Amino acid sequence: MKRGLAALLITIAVLASGLSTAAHHSFAAQYDREKPITLKGAVTKMEWANPHIYFYIDVAETGGATANWAIEGGAPNTLYRAGWRKDSTKAGDLVTVSGFLARDGSKLVNMQSAVLADGRNLFVGTQTYYQKGR
Repeated sequence: MKRGLAALLITIAVLASGLSTAAHHSFAAQYDREKPITLKGAVTKMEWANPHIYFYIDVAETGGATANWAIEGGAPNTLYRAGWRKDSTKAGDLVTVSGFLARDGSKLVNMQSAVLADGRNLFVGTQTYYQKGR
C-alpha cells in the first residue's frame, strides 16, 4: 500500500512539473523580433500573475474602430522588486507601449517598454531592471 501511494505521489509531482514548464514559453516561439510595434491607448485591465503580468489597452484603429490589445510584461516578482504593484496603474491611464508582435497575428505584444502620459516608465521588465545596476 505504501509503495502504491508513493508511486501515485511521484506521478502527480512529475505531471504537475510538466504542466508548469509547458505553460512558460520562449520569446522566439511566440513573438517575432522582426515585427516591432508601438501602440498608444488607455489601460482597460490588469492581470498580475505568474509567470508574467498582462495588461490590456484600447487602441484606436484606422476607420474609428477600437481594438483591445494584450500586453505581456515581466515577472511579478521582478516588477515588485522594482517598486511596481498591480495598482500602480488603473483603468483609463494612457500608455505608450513598444514591443514585438505575436507570431500568430493576434493582438498580443511582448512589451519592451511602456511609458505613462506623465513620462513614468510602467512595469519595467528584467532587462531594464538589471541595466540600472540593481
